[in-house]
Amino acid sequence: MAAQPRMHRHFEDELEKLRALLIRMGSLVDEQVELASRAVLEGDEEAARFVIKRETRVNEYDLMVDGLCQRILALTQPVAIDLRLLIAGMRIDGEFERIGDIAVNIAERAEKLAGEKELLKSVGIDAMVAAAHSMFRDAFDAFINNDVDLAKSIFERDDIVDDYARTAFDKLIEVMKKDPVQIEPSAHTMSLLRHIERLADHATNIAEDVVFIVEAKMLKHNIPAINMGEAP
Repeated sequence: MAAQPRMHRHFEDELEKLRALLIRMGSLVDEQVELASRAVLEGDEEAARFVIKRETRVNEYDLMVDGLCQRILALTQPVAIDLRLLIAGMRIDGEFERIGDIAVNIAERAEKLAGEKELLKSVGIDAMVAAAHSMFRDAFDAFINNDVDLAKSIFERDDIVDDYARTAFDKLIEVMKKDPVQIEPSAHTMSLLRHIERLADHATNIAEDVVFIVEAKMLKHNIPAINMGEAP
């Protein structure tokens, strides 16, 4: 009979390892986004190089999380709340990995947009980056604290980032019409818009996963609930 409590403790330890890995990975990704934003907004090419070089660490965390989740699923029989954490943990791992890629993509624009601070500011890129990064940070905090209210507050903010993107796109079109010299930097800025939009989208996905963990509700495709038992 003693084996069952030991197995349960081992299972709880594995879940704590999963949460700890995801928190460390999320912290790393957050720093990547911050440095990438500084690189492109301030023309800090050293920060850009650092982000690109450190991408391998994000990928290493991705492999560790994936391996741990597979081990837990293979060796244990998780109940509903724990299974939700495992499923969401694998999804959040994927979101972190993609956001890490986005940070690299943003950093790679730094060299192309060096000396274009005024252009970026005039079309609102600084505000857009800040809004998207804030969404990610709050989604990450919501995961750490199982804060459903904070997670749900993120959903409507995705529309704000989309509005920034539309406004910036229209302004860039006008800039290119007025000054052909600005066509190339404006094109790079349009690419930057897409990366920032995707950052906000992935932050929204993380927030949805938090709701899934805590309330057993899948918000993708407006699915109201899952057949995995009641939320505790």
